[in-house]
Amino acid sequence: MRFSTEETQTLSDDRLLELFRQTGRTEYLGQLYNRYVPLVYGLSLKYLKDADSAQDTVLQIFELLLHKVDRIEIKEFRSWLYSVAKNHCLQLLRKSNREVATDFSGKLMESGPQMHLFEKEEDEKKLAALEKCMERLPVPQRESVRLFFLEEKSYAEVAEWTAYPLKSVKSYIQNGKRNLKICLEKQGISV
Repeated sequence: MRFSTEETQTLSDDRLLELFRQTGRTEYLGQLYNRYVPLVYGLSLKYLKDADSAQDTVLQIFELLLHKVDRIEIKEFRSWLYSVAKNHCLQLLRKSNREVATDFSGKLMESGPQMHLFEKEEDEKKLAALEKCMERLPVPQRESVRLFFLEEKSYAEVAEWTAYPLKSVKSYIQNGKRNLKICLEKQGISV
């Protein structure tokens, strides 16, 4: 069965993703991606600070999706795409040796003893170690930690963004923090 462009515009994200996986037709993934191009462009512009680079990044991310979508279980396309786009921008910045402003200050932490990931200016080794450890986290923890700490979203916003229950989000963030700390310490980085 094949849908017209008008019909695909009314289909849910999940259905378009399912159709792409079943048929391999890029128009389904393209229709889905087009819904979020402004989000990807805005995010790219925020990190890269250059309109041309941001436009190039929008195209690069679509190419990435063509290869990643089939291999990964995606619960909520929008939040997954956001993570993919952000990671891609961070990789581009790292390759160009530009500094990435990341706020790991205590104000983002939950109440209780404050855990500062890094007290001093981040160097490439520490940032690379953090990214590596983030990639090792289970997807729910990784998404929740990124949104909570890096995007400064509240628990409720993370729950809304990811469609995870609020209690699960709190658990994912706490477990993610603990797992990150353990992973970084194993790499010789004191937290």
